[in-house]
Amino acid sequence: MQDTLLIVEDQFIEANNLKIILLKAEYRVLPIARSVDDALEIIDVQVPDLVLLDIFLKGERTGIDLAHILKARGIAFVYLSANSDKSVFTAAKMTGPYGFLIKPFRERDVLAMLDIAWYHHSQKNMVRESESKHKNPVNIISKDGELKKIVGESDSIQAVLRNVETVAETNVPVLLLGESGTGKELIAKLIHELSHRRSGKLVVVDCAAMPPHLIESELFGHEKGSFTGATEKRIGKFEQANGGTVFLDEIGELPLDLQVKFLRVLQETEIEPIGGKRRKVDVRILAATNRNLEEEMANGRFRLDLYYRLNIFPIQLPSLRQREADILPLAEHFLKVQADRFGKEITGFSDEAKQMLVSYQWPGNVRELENLVTRSILLCVGSQITDVQIPKVHQLGEAGADLKIKTITESERDLILSALRECNWKIYGPGGAAELLDINASTLKSRMKKLGI
Repeated sequence: MQDTLLIVEDQFIEANNLKIILLKAEYRVLPIARSVDDALEIIDVQVPDLVLLDIFLKGERTGIDLAHILKARGIAFVYLSANSDKSVFTAAKMTGPYGFLIKPFRERDVLAMLDIAWYHHSQKNMVRESESKHKNPVNIISKDGELKKIVGESDSIQAVLRNVETVAETNVPVLLLGESGTGKELIAKLIHELSHRRSGKLVVVDCAAMPPHLIESELFGHEKGSFTGATEKRIGKFEQANGGTVFLDEIGELPLDLQVKFLRVLQETEIEPIGGKRRKVDVRILAATNRNLEEEMANGRFRLDLYYRLNIFPIQLPSLRQREADILPLAEHFLKVQADRFGKEITGFSDEAKQMLVSYQWPGNVRELENLVTRSILLCVGSQITDVQIPKVHQLGEAGADLKIKTITESERDLILSALRECNWKIYGPGGAAELLDINASTLKSRMKKLGI
């Protein structure tokens, strides 16, 4: 391995421990720098491939000051300090690092971070050039030759797909960020399908949907008789996914006490079932959230160490309003898929309907668009959709007051009612509304109860 690294750290023990890890992994390591001035003197003689940079250094200038210089020179860097002060973290993040490593350093975390950092950096210019040339959607082909296509031509979704290509075959955790309905689970499935773990299970866990008193048992399992009601042994989600991937949706909802146990899965690759002994598991972790985890950390609701273990390779999914060029291609895709499913011959959208789709802000993102297209298909009586019934925007108070958009709940209720009418109010079995909506019948019943149907 010929990659040259520079450690900028003023604590000798920390710097030396890190140097030992790097030398053992056959990296070339330049003399350790203890300040910004020391680092610049070394860089002027030999430019490193990547810099491991502490935020707080001796002297007047900090690691953040050096980061700005490194960025201007096109030198990749990873921060070594994980400071809980929000303003410091925000300032550090704005410099564009390839990640953060927390102390004390663990060999596997360091090597995983460096592996993805140097590779991602080496591909950066190539990716930018190819993004400017490609006008069609990225065609991602799996190892078995199957085309994995994501609908979208916008620059923002193309960047997401290239990140997927970069990280899929590694074992590093991936943190998917973005608003509800942006397709985080779809991207998680794509990463799994493109990985060497694709023959194993992808186990999806919705942290927000599980009752707090059952989360630990669901994730880690329990032994028979370990608590009242434990009449039989349960295999937890992590163990179910052994050899595969676990996707933890809405990771920000995980209680603090369980964040500690989850951290052990990342650090030690082991679980501890309730009432049982610790055991090793081989899983790749993907996680997603629509929360601002930095704010959650500042408010004491999310562990700092867990955040940095998860945040090795974050992927930010754009909202639908940030990818306007994809609205009509997505709508037409959903129209084709759902019209075929419902057995309807609909040729497309009228010009007026297209204008309505493009003009709307889509607070519910792609999920809201799909629901609205499905509802429009069910209500369509001709060969073309002319009315997509965009949710109304209600003005509150005087002019200039905040706008309240009633969308997802109303749209969901209308969609379910339309499906029920289409199926003559049949819920279960072939030809039932659950089958039509492609959801579990018990889930549909639960949604109907919640929506007052």
